[in-house]
Amino acid sequence: MDGDVFVKLHHPRTDADLLARRLSASSADPFVRPLSQEVLIAPDGRPVTVWPRVSVASPATPTQPWAEAGALLATLHAAPPPAGLPQHGWVDRLHRAIGRAPADLAPLGRALLTEALGREEPAALIHGDWHVGQLGFAGSSWKLLDIDDLGVGDPAWDFARPAGFWAVGLLGDDDWHAFLAGAGRPSLWDPAWDLPARCAVFVAAVRAVGQAAAEAEALVEGCRRMS
Repeated sequence: MDGDVFVKLHHPRTDADLLARRLSASSADPFVRPLSQEVLIAPDGRPVTVWPRVSVASPATPTQPWAEAGALLATLHAAPPPAGLPQHGWVDRLHRAIGRAPADLAPLGRALLTEALGREEPAALIHGDWHVGQLGFAGSSWKLLDIDDLGVGDPAWDFARPAGFWAVGLLGDDDWHAFLAGAGRPSLWDPAWDLPARCAVFVAAVRAVGQAAAEAEALVEGCRRMS
């Protein structure tokens, strides 16, 4: 980070060519726009992208822009996906979580992966890793951040974390309702969210157990109810 410029060093497993396609797709609303369309390569071989420095929504803040988040995702999902974008990142995320999962959670992860691989999906443009920390305040409004999993698939995956967290009691009703209203969703639950929400709870449970996080108990109990 240098003044008003944020230089992002991407994960070593990042495919630079796919990242370049994602970077091009993020150059318009509802994303924070990159300062350069070029994917650079660091001395260690990792891809690098350059962005404006923005204020990022903190999950620890009691009040979050849930309505604005819903509206941003609705805008994203309505946009035509550019040619050449890969599938979203949730299947890979499940694979990685299964590899780290405790023995009592791993069978659930494998069952969810089987369901996800057998799922027929529309080819909508989706964020692929959306949670409230993926919001940045740019100029005078909130925008989406993080293009690493931007791709095509079912918009239900972008509802996965809030839907799953609401289902296990970690997201309050008022925030959930505001999110749905912002997204133009009149129903409290869409059946299409069921599998993505269960996957999100599993992935979050594996992470929370590994970090001994405060929400681990609620997430693991949610996994037990799914098994």
